[in-house]
Amino acid sequence: MKQKVYLETSVISYLTSKLSRDLIVAGHQQITQEWWEKRSDDFDLFVSQIVVGEAGKGDRLAAERRLEVVSGLPLLDINEDAESLSAAIVTSGAVPAEAGEDALHIALAIVHGMDYLLTWNFKHIANAELERVLTKISRSLGYDVPVICTPEELMGG
Repeated sequence: MKQKVYLETSVISYLTSKLSRDLIVAGHQQITQEWWEKRSDDFDLFVSQIVVGEAGKGDRLAAERRLEVVSGLPLLDINEDAESLSAAIVTSGAVPAEAGEDALHIALAIVHGMDYLLTWNFKHIANAELERVLTKISRSLGYDVPVICTPEELMGG
């Protein structure tokens, strides 16, 4: 059985966007493309309606490329449990209210038992300070937290 990966929107964006002039972003894009080519088939990949909505924003051609990638992937259900956990994450102060969709990305991955949450969002998702709070909140509700990481960290050995 393959491990399950929730793809947060930043991964889809880096996979499909034109090469950035920012060297760090360009490096993340290249790593994401390499992960997609070499490792994505090793996992069961999931997105959510939030990812689809975010992917569809912005430049029309770029949005079409992003939506093409997510179109064949299963959607995680935004259910009451995910919404409650998301609210608890925001209430804890771990993720600010204005980044509520980031908290919902996290909650969806947790509630649906994902093994990994793949992201390039270091501010509100892949954040070492956030991990301890997420673990405490999730365990109090009977959930395990997936490994939150970047494509580079999930490249394998």
